[in-house]
Amino acid sequence: MSKIIALANQKGGVGKTTSSINLAASLAVLEYKTLLVDADPQANSTSGIGFDPRSIKNSIYECIINDIDPADAIQKTDTPNLDLLPAHIDLVGAEIEMINLTGREYKMKAVLEKVKGDYDFIIIDCSPSLGLITINALTAADSVIIPVQCEYFALEGLGKLLNTIKIVQNRLNPELQIEGILLTMYDVRLRLSNQVVEEVKTHFQDLVFETIIQRNTRLSEAPSYGVSVIMHDANCKGAINYLNLAREIVKKNGLIAEAEDVKTASI
Repeated sequence: MSKIIALANQKGGVGKTTSSINLAASLAVLEYKTLLVDADPQANSTSGIGFDPRSIKNSIYECIINDIDPADAIQKTDTPNLDLLPAHIDLVGAEIEMINLTGREYKMKAVLEKVKGDYDFIIIDCSPSLGLITINALTAADSVIIPVQCEYFALEGLGKLLNTIKIVQNRLNPELQIEGILLTMYDVRLRLSNQVVEEVKTHFQDLVFETIIQRNTRLSEAPSYGVSVIMHDANCKGAINYLNLAREIVKKNGLIAEAEDVKTASI
């Protein structure tokens, strides 16, 4: 089984890139072959996992626009089982260049189809917009995770995103599912955080992941070192939260039993 999961929210600052990097790293630590796709022109996933976007020659942009083989753009990371399909600033122009292309909404899907068989999970970090690159990611994905921060205006804009997902389901990718809504930046000391959790769970019920990502200093520090939080400090709250999220996703997709079977067979 290979699964493509996009992390999308047109609001910035909701923990989307942090979640993409650390979910991908957590799945890799759980020994699932994982590809992190940076589909954001800001290239924060690329720099956050230890690469300089300015020195990247082949990226997702070249794969989409120039038909470069993604195998020639994929980079090995320092985390075992984790590869990166990087981004750089040229991705900003990709949306304009794609406008006149036939099948423009399916360009990323075509790219990822070439490498999908090599990975158990492909995690796409989308840009904070609902532009053509994000539409491409949702068309390529099997499911979408929506990060929502535990702050005031948490649900603002969520309706627009859900509407976009519905349009993609109806017109471009009928197989697209909502993997779950992920609550991020939770501060146990704040009453507001608890109110947001209750509000989101009341609205979306079973769609909300049990795992909640707490505010954590080590989590904030990790990108400046160019590593995931697990590589930075495996025992901190942030690392534990993302490992729990990865386990929840693995279980939800029926892979826990497979993993246990493999361990039993090897004994």
